[in-house]
Amino acid sequence: CNDGKMSVKEMDAPLATPCNIQICEVTCDSFRIVWDMPPEDTARATHFFIDLSRKESRDPNRFKHRDVPTKLVAKAVPLPMAVRGHWFLSPRTEYCVAVQTAVRQPDGDYLVSEWSQVVEFCTGDYAMEHLQQLLDKAKVSAGRLLKFSVFYRNQHPEYFDYVRECGSLMRPALKDCSGSHGSPINGKLQGVFFSCNTEFDTGLPPRDSPYGPLRFQIPAGHLLNPNISLYFADFYCMYTAYHYVVLVLAPVGSEGDTFCRTRLPMLDLASNPFLTYADPQRPGEEPLFCHASDVILEVLFTEPVHLDQGSVEQISGHHQLKSLTTANAKKDPSCKVCNISVGR
Repeated sequence: CNDGKMSVKEMDAPLATPCNIQICEVTCDSFRIVWDMPPEDTARATHFFIDLSRKESRDPNRFKHRDVPTKLVAKAVPLPMAVRGHWFLSPRTEYCVAVQTAVRQPDGDYLVSEWSQVVEFCTGDYAMEHLQQLLDKAKVSAGRLLKFSVFYRNQHPEYFDYVRECGSLMRPALKDCSGSHGSPINGKLQGVFFSCNTEFDTGLPPRDSPYGPLRFQIPAGHLLNPNISLYFADFYCMYTAYHYVVLVLAPVGSEGDTFCRTRLPMLDLASNPFLTYADPQRPGEEPLFCHASDVILEVLFTEPVHLDQGSVEQISGHHQLKSLTTANAKKDPSCKVCNISVGR
């Protein structure tokens, strides 16, 4: 053809199978995809078909109709192509993706290539902007601040026996995957979990616990003081009316502080809706410690804690409230209060 237009024969020629699929710029809810195809295919392709599925889907018949689009139909654009919003991608989730190139015919049918090889990739954690959205939602639920004086940790006798065998140090353990799937601390940050919520009528820690009949109590100032950095890490519920807020306490300059500084929103110790420290007003007075009243705080302290810094005592209430434990608990994806728009 001398006029630069493709002949009918060229238009009907088979399309090459896309190859060398590459995924880049992956976030918690988006990615960019690029592949190789001959210049003649680049010139005539009108659409791309993209098939995306979670990796755990091992159905051998995933591409049931190889001659029609199965998932997303996108108009052909210069590569790499941004993919976001189409599937409500979840953070930190493994996906499989394959592509086809296509030419839309005058009759509306498509001439399509073979499917490319299947490529696997994993989405990322929540970025700081997403955690800020989660923080803004958590602030609405926090409620008024109540005074408290101790952090506490409930466990079974076997746990404390083990701690005593290890030099009486409660050592940091890797955070499990409970709560929001995209929280950057899940499976990555080590710490020792403490509670600080109190009962309305007594101002003391609750008499009951789902975690065990023995309680380690430590004066609040050991974990919360001007030498500590405070971070917001998560906000979630587990199909219940009450919500959890996960906070991280890390000594300034520590490994935990360094990890959190670029990943989590930092909170002002003296002014935030969840957990506050105020210097003594007069000589001889104690600092003032307050916690949010309408959420359950889970406080992760990133350094070892020695039993000699506090005391271990039997609690007076029950300790079989298993429904309140949160180990690897999954967040309710339908809750309007604690979900943001970038996956679960």
